[in-house]
Amino acid sequence: MSTQKLNTRTAVLILIILIASVFRLISYEFPSLSNFTPMGAIALFGGAYFSDKWKAYLTVLLALFVSDIFINYLYTSKWVLYYSGSIWVYLPFLIMVLIGTFIKKPTIANVGLSSIAAVCVHWLVSDLPWFYGTRYPHSLTGYGMSLTAAIPFELNMLMADVLFCAVLFGGFELAKRKYTVLRSQRELAV
Repeated sequence: MSTQKLNTRTAVLILIILIASVFRLISYEFPSLSNFTPMGAIALFGGAYFSDKWKAYLTVLLALFVSDIFINYLYTSKWVLYYSGSIWVYLPFLIMVLIGTFIKKPTIANVGLSSIAAVCVHWLVSDLPWFYGTRYPHSLTGYGMSLTAAIPFELNMLMADVLFCAVLFGGFELAKRKYTVLRSQRELAV
């Protein structure tokens, strides 16, 4: 595979992720859609399709970081680059990229199970009360309270993952059928 084909595939993957991340801003206008964002699907998608996995981690982190800047501005009218809970927000998405790397063949079952795993990781890691300030006690009881309160948000995330995974994975698979330049080295070798 030529360098041009690799660069085209990488550029298209990055562009898809950046465009999809804009949909994260929708939840600001519609509070009932809180956590209904493409970020989980983007992490799985990046993990599944980037040949160089470091590009998946970097692209997902950058998409999350840039969209965070805009989300924080919408809520606070300040440009915030870092906040105390950042690592506990970003860590689950890095784990989701890792989960995405295990998707070798993007079937409905594989992507669906990966989406469920990604939401569970987000739920269990981002709601840990003792790592950053929350309104819950820093104890197992507080963790349970935090997890319970997060259920509606995680259900929104699951629905978003289903929708955005269908669009991202389905769209890219269809595009690969039409444009061979989007196929990986392994797919071209078959």
